[in-house]
Amino acid sequence: MTTRAVHPTREGRPEPEPRQPHRTTSVPGVRRQVLRAAALAATVPYLALKTAWLAGGRIGIPDGSVLLDPEPFLMAANAVTVAMDACVILLVLVFTRPWGMRVPAWLSAVPMFVATGLLTPIIIGFPGQLLIRLLGFGEDAAAKAERAPFLDPWVFNVVYTGFAIQGLALAGLFVPYARERWGRRRQGVPGRRLPSSTGVVAAASAAAGLAVGAVHAYWALGGAAGLGAERAAAYSAETAVVTVVHGMCALAAGAGALLLARGGTLRARWPLALTWVGAGATLTWGAWMPAASLGPQLDGGEGPPAAALLTYAGQMITGSLAAAVLTRFLISRREG
Repeated sequence: MTTRAVHPTREGRPEPEPRQPHRTTSVPGVRRQVLRAAALAATVPYLALKTAWLAGGRIGIPDGSVLLDPEPFLMAANAVTVAMDACVILLVLVFTRPWGMRVPAWLSAVPMFVATGLLTPIIIGFPGQLLIRLLGFGEDAAAKAERAPFLDPWVFNVVYTGFAIQGLALAGLFVPYARERWGRRRQGVPGRRLPSSTGVVAAASAAAGLAVGAVHAYWALGGAAGLGAERAAAYSAETAVVTVVHGMCALAAGAGALLLARGGTLRARWPLALTWVGAGATLTWGAWMPAASLGPQLDGGEGPPAAALLTYAGQMITGSLAAAVLTRFLISRREG
């Protein structure tokens, strides 16, 4: 049996030895070192390509591509996306260096929430598209030839592979970081429910997510209403995979919000993860797609029709409401 050392006080009573501060590992373990190296290496192809394009290079851009026109929107978009990918490097350092524990909570959680949202559909959808092609159900070569050129095919494979590695590595680094920093707060307080108003917000998120999921399911099964002639003609099994993933994320956001609103009746680990991933993906992509539609289109055609814009709005509503429930849940854990 060990005993804690004591120090006499002025009154003669023993005083317990001060507790040691929360220990943080100065040198990450082998697993974290590997994940850190993988995440950092995965940013190189995208940053290199974007930097080359900003400098006027045309690597990976075929003749006739709209990307060869150096319009202000493309220059600004490339600069913004370079900064976004550079933020991955900062997050990796926050999650693996001792000073990362002293970074304000919102400054680590919010960028990670956005990164999770943007990368999750790629982590799921890109391998699904590769599998579709491997099975011989990919887009018809003739249909590809008819489309206006945009980027060389290898660019998508290299960039999306890098994004998938970034997402998986960030997740592997963030989970132990959050566990060390916030401990057992994520598990909730037994018997505690969130306020009834939060339950209303969660129900609204679930309803919106169900509507968005239904629309995506309809389009994934080949429905053409609301897509426009060009997008309907471009339908393939590969586009269906992406559509299914976004529908799943919307459903996950609503379902996770409902589970979190139940409070202490369930362990919070899985509902928290479901809401975090679903809300992040639904909110960020719901906002990203309308913003991207302001620039040159991948198919060289017009921007998204009204029905698609309404669906993006539905995604943003679903994700925002679920994020509000998530925020209230995390605040309640801090109060507990």
